[in-house]
Amino acid sequence: MNFKKLLLVALVGLSIHQNAFAERVQIDKVVATVNDGVILESEVDQIITRVKEQAKQQSTELPSDKTLRIQAVDRLVDQTLMLQLAERMGMEISDAQLDQTLANIASEQAGTIADLRKTVEASGESFQEYREQIRKEITISQVRRANVDRRVYISPREIANLQKILSEQTGSSEEFDLGHILVKIPSKATPEEIEDAGTRANKVIEFLNEGKEFKRIAIASSSGPKALEGGQLGWMSINEMPSLFAEAVKGKKKGDIIGPVRSGAGFHVLKIQDIRGRKVVETTEVRSRHILIKPSIILSEEKAKQMLTGFVKDLRAGTADFAELAKEHSEDPGSALKGGEYDWTDPTTYVPAFTKALSSLEKDEISEPFRSSFGWHIVQLLEKRVADKTEQAKLNRAHGLLYNRKFKEEAFKWQSEIREQAHIDVFATE
Repeated sequence: MNFKKLLLVALVGLSIHQNAFAERVQIDKVVATVNDGVILESEVDQIITRVKEQAKQQSTELPSDKTLRIQAVDRLVDQTLMLQLAERMGMEISDAQLDQTLANIASEQAGTIADLRKTVEASGESFQEYREQIRKEITISQVRRANVDRRVYISPREIANLQKILSEQTGSSEEFDLGHILVKIPSKATPEEIEDAGTRANKVIEFLNEGKEFKRIAIASSSGPKALEGGQLGWMSINEMPSLFAEAVKGKKKGDIIGPVRSGAGFHVLKIQDIRGRKVVETTEVRSRHILIKPSIILSEEKAKQMLTGFVKDLRAGTADFAELAKEHSEDPGSALKGGEYDWTDPTTYVPAFTKALSSLEKDEISEPFRSSFGWHIVQLLEKRVADKTEQAKLNRAHGLLYNRKFKEEAFKWQSEIREQAHIDVFATE
């Protein structure tokens, strides 16, 4: 009898445990599949919560939860595709690289990583989850850069033409703070689908002309990459915009609603939220040299750092020569054979960690080892000067503006292509 009672208790306990487990699974259900990956309800909820918190801080009115959910799922689909591609490419972001990025974020807010942690936790978010979200964002950025870079071609003629235009400018140029809404047209769309998209784009313009808030309409209606940010593209000059936008904003004034403007992606609606002039200033240039050590399976992060720490000690003691160490050990193919030296350069063109290290040095001073996205470095500041705008500087600027414009255009095309090649299933909500 006792045995039967024990067996009954065990079975009841097992049933309760199974029911509880089933309830937990039900709570965090799969809302979409992307190739062999899944998107969970909790991930969607996390994005919606974050958007609502930002909207509350900015006093922005939001559309319905259903619309927010569609946008959140769409963003997670893109993110999942990127992370899957990163895995196939063997791309990983180390803890050291992540910590360096977090330190840069904290520094921009005039604080430390500890201060950043307090701010994140005060908002109700787990700092560990925040760290992993930043790791994902770095990974996605590097995947996009690696795949889109090779699609961008800039001819010498394009550079020369833009350089001439920049040379004719009187010392200032205009920048536009743009809001953007994209009403997407599916690939291989039927005439009816195109007409429907055009009607929806015109309806968006009608709402905006009635004075409805741009950010809210963008979150509700846009298929653009900045939809959840209210369609905010930020400040751009004519030369930095996609060609289509550049033509559309010429001669327009603050507050103008532009569109619909048709492209292969769909119908675009733009709002000029503000316009400002940009002054040309003198450029500080530096001449420097560095040694780069890349961590690998054979060489750990700590060993790479220790190796450079030993170099710094020997260099400061005068028992080693910087150029010889760079030629023998540096893994930067562009500078190693020249003793690690870089010619006169605007330091802001380097990666943030390198720029920050240079800015803290006096002439001939050698930095402590630091981590960038490329690996571990030490850098020595050789000289610093304030330079006027030279022809070479104009050429570099022209190239950068053309690159930024073409990169944005190609990145959007590439993102659309990988989505079309993927197997994506989004499940209807109850």
